[in-house]
Amino acid sequence: MQQDQKMPFTFHLVELRKRLIISIIAIAIGFGVSYNYSDELFKILAKPLPPNTAFAFTRLIEPFFTYLKVSLLTGIFLASPVLLYEVWAFIAPGLHENEGRWVLPIVSSSIVLFIGGVLFGYFLVLPFGYTYFLSFATDTIHPMLSMDEYFSFTTKFLLAFGLVFEMPLFILFLSLLGIVDAKMLSTYRKYAILAIFIAAAILTPTPDAFSQILMAVPMMVLYEVGVIVARVFGKEKIPERVGEK
Repeated sequence: MQQDQKMPFTFHLVELRKRLIISIIAIAIGFGVSYNYSDELFKILAKPLPPNTAFAFTRLIEPFFTYLKVSLLTGIFLASPVLLYEVWAFIAPGLHENEGRWVLPIVSSSIVLFIGGVLFGYFLVLPFGYTYFLSFATDTIHPMLSMDEYFSFTTKFLLAFGLVFEMPLFILFLSLLGIVDAKMLSTYRKYAILAIFIAAAILTPTPDAFSQILMAVPMMVLYEVGVIVARVFGKEKIPERVGEK
């Protein structure tokens, strides 16, 4: 740590540049591999839609740019192990030993929760939601789904679910810092439910009440999980601080 403090600022800039270059190369390789399968990847993204749902495009370049976006997103996902390693390699020299021990469990838990949220939205919420939305079609009203609009809506929706599933980890941080505890979370549950519905209204890509409910329900479940986490891990924090006083 002391050697790290004596290093000039330019050294950190050179190190950061090196990590960024490696990360960009990894993303570029992942993008190149993904673009060869861009059509198949888009079909996977469209799986939550009811069978035989067709797409349309109103701009000549829309399919091309949609495939580019799908390939870039997949390329970032494929390069994520390299990206995580480069971030760790850059910040690790500046961490204390006890701080370094927390990084792997926190990062691992964060990744698992995020992927869990994305999978929950992809397999459970989106199929039900898209079936509901498309049920408004009639003999005179036919859905014409835009490729770009569908990609934007779906990725934002899945990203929102991934972030929402980080709630137990966020509550864990607050409980370890002594900011909240299980009793406090239980006492203010009704206010938390109100805040959850407000957050769902902000995070969902569309303003309809149905989408907000689809997000609010798992958020309430995750809040209860956070209460359990605070009860398990927050207990040991209080006696330590009382003893220190």
